[in-house]
Amino acid sequence: MLLAERVRAMRPKNPLVLALPRGGVAVAAEVARALDAPLDILATRKVGCPGRPELGVGAVAEGGEPVYDPDLLGLIGLDPDDLANTVARERREIIRQVDLYRDGRPSPDPAGHDVVLVDDGLATGVTARAALRALRDMRPGPRRLILAVPVAAPDSLGALGGEADEIVALATPVDFHAVALWYERFDQVEDAEVLALLRGSRPT
Repeated sequence: MLLAERVRAMRPKNPLVLALPRGGVAVAAEVARALDAPLDILATRKVGCPGRPELGVGAVAEGGEPVYDPDLLGLIGLDPDDLANTVARERREIIRQVDLYRDGRPSPDPAGHDVVLVDDGLATGVTARAALRALRDMRPGPRRLILAVPVAAPDSLGALGGEADEIVALATPVDFHAVALWYERFDQVEDAEVLALLRGSRPT
C-alpha cells in the first residue's frame, strides 16, 4: 500500500499506529503491518448540527475536549452550549466503541512513541483535529505525531499544519468534494470488520 510505504520511509521510532474508527481502521492496519507496529483506535465522533446531523460542525475524541468550526457555527447561529446534548450523545458512542473494540484492554500509552494517526481521508479535518489535540494533551505525550491519510481536501490539510509534527497525504485533489469519490469501493465498515482487523494485528 502506497500510504504505508510513505510512512515507513519516514522511519518512525517505536511507532504506534492509531486509527480513527471505523473507516480508518482498514487503512491503518496496512500501515501497522508495514511498520511492524501495534495497532489501536482513537475513538472520535463528528458533532452534527441539531436537526441536520449530516452537517458536521465539530468533533470530539476520547479523552479530549470538543473542537468546533467557529466560522460554520457563526454562519448557522450556534454556539458550543447549543451542542451540549449532541456532544453528550457522541461521547456515549465513543464509550461504546472503546468498550467494544478494546475488549477490556487499557488505552494505548503514546509516551515515547512516534504516533501515526490514520484515517481513510480528510474532508473538513475537524475529526482529525480533535484526535490530534487529544493526543497532544496527553501527559506524557507522543515523541512525534504523524497524521497519515490517502486523500485530503487541500484547504483542510493546510489548516491542520500546526496540529501534527508531520502530515502524509497521497493525494490532495483541488476538486475534492468527498472522501468516497476517491475510492473505487467505499463500503461501510462494520464493527465486526474493525474487531477482526484489530485482533489480526495483535501479537500471538
